[in-house]
Amino acid sequence: MNSETKYPAKALLPEPTLRRLPWYLAYVKLLDAKHIEYISSTQISKKLNVDASQIAKDLSFLNIKGKTRIGYEVRTLVKVLTDFLGFKHRHNAFIVGAGSLGGALMQDVGLAQYGLNIVAGFDVKDAIVGSSIAGIPIYHIDTLAERVREQGVTIAILAVPVENAQEVTDHLVAAGVKAIWNFTPYRIKVPASVVIQNTSIYAHLAVMYNRLDTMHHNK
Repeated sequence: MNSETKYPAKALLPEPTLRRLPWYLAYVKLLDAKHIEYISSTQISKKLNVDASQIAKDLSFLNIKGKTRIGYEVRTLVKVLTDFLGFKHRHNAFIVGAGSLGGALMQDVGLAQYGLNIVAGFDVKDAIVGSSIAGIPIYHIDTLAERVREQGVTIAILAVPVENAQEVTDHLVAAGVKAIWNFTPYRIKVPASVVIQNTSIYAHLAVMYNRLDTMHHNK
């Protein structure tokens, strides 16, 4: 595979497939570090608990096909998955809400490995504004629009209190932000031209608690 590889339009990929591709990438990166050259969909299936036929289907979206009795070339998988998912490109982002959750995300060095470069944080608290976390400066939210224009940032991570979520979202959209990674449990509304990814840790907690309770009561 080379840089000229043509992929199908990304919009055609089902969201479940897009969610699984990073799992495959994380696993084959580990194999590559161990100098393992080939891996089969059956072996990936056993490790990740995803059906082998589903893995083959997911990878076929990227024009990757395994060789009979050999499997997939690990190095090619790493290269193509990284390229396709956009992790090798740098995406500058702002965090809005530099409290406990936002601050933790600013210190997460793993995000940079996946192409997300947090260049600034924004808040309203005097105790935080003017300081920095993990070397990332924190500014007052009133300067957001100006800094979006100056730095050409198109991605914002939303980690504000739920009661401020929509108001801050409106501010981000007006400032020209094109994608919002929403960590609040509030279902923000944006124009169709703005991409939203909701990652509510509280919603995931609710599912985990429900499954845990169900399993406990069924025993």
